[in-house]
Amino acid sequence: RVRFGDSDILLSFFPKRSGSSYFLTMASPNSGAPHRELAKVLLMGKSGAGKTSMRSIIFANYLARDTMRLGATIDVEHSHVRFLGNLVLNLWDCGGQEAFMENYFESQRDHIFRNVQVLIYVFDIESRELAKDIEYYGSCLAAVRQNSKNARIFCLIHKMDLIPEEQREPVFRQREHELAEIAAKLELQVTCFKTSIWDETLYGAWSQMVYSLIPNSEVLQTQLDKLCTICHADEVVLFERATFLVISNAVRKAHGDVHRHEKVSNIIKQFKLSSSKTQAQFATMQVRNSEYSAFIEGFTLTTYVMVIISEPSIQPATTLLNIDASRSHFESIIAQLM
Repeated sequence: RVRFGDSDILLSFFPKRSGSSYFLTMASPNSGAPHRELAKVLLMGKSGAGKTSMRSIIFANYLARDTMRLGATIDVEHSHVRFLGNLVLNLWDCGGQEAFMENYFESQRDHIFRNVQVLIYVFDIESRELAKDIEYYGSCLAAVRQNSKNARIFCLIHKMDLIPEEQREPVFRQREHELAEIAAKLELQVTCFKTSIWDETLYGAWSQMVYSLIPNSEVLQTQLDKLCTICHADEVVLFERATFLVISNAVRKAHGDVHRHEKVSNIIKQFKLSSSKTQAQFATMQVRNSEYSAFIEGFTLTTYVMVIISEPSIQPATTLLNIDASRSHFESIIAQLM
């Protein structure tokens, strides 16, 4: 028995069980906590770049194929998206038609670019008006520097699925270099991601962008490391409950697939959507075989946790007890952070 925050963690070791088994349960979702922190996020880019599609997939539970029926954004669409209960993303999805873009930089400049915490600029990798796109990007950076100099800046090089796989990395690196040079001239830093709505890259990019808004995230990371050690887990991953974006992870045993978290996000999110069509809500999943046990459990009011264990002597019931014992501790940590 180990003391963990205000909880007792029980560690037990039992003989290995043979065979493989899969468990799935359904339950009603928990309600979220009241929000407190409001973060202004600008989503910009030329019309047709894919801004509204990715927003709908991440925050509105669209499948990739369903985004084809979305129309163009007119002027600015505002939405408040709750994340981790107390953090609310004040998302400004800005229409990318030329008339709107010019208006943003002239008559609405202060209104659009004031108090921005995150700027996300989306580039269509096959844009036929790259020069204009670059011009708008530079104007966005200048406006952010003037009105919100501490804003974090991200660029999504989007629709990368349209580029042959063997060419994606060099094409992305070239564009990343060009965008970083423009930002450097304004004494700004930009982080770039290559993305597509058809694979896990979209979840990876949005996980990192939203993670940047979590205050004192190192506290959460430290506690997750401790939980991973106490459980003798290969890895523990924390997901946000509504979006299934990765919040944090702790690793004790290296894994070769660097995109594994985003793949799980994508798979579980689509499974949740399929479940909802039968009036059921995803709650927990367990996968056990001769090589490992994987547990995806509702954790706090605003998170799911995934625990991977390859040690055959650790009984599944022990892992579930440890997860249950640490819930209130992490609930308190997240509440304090947000």
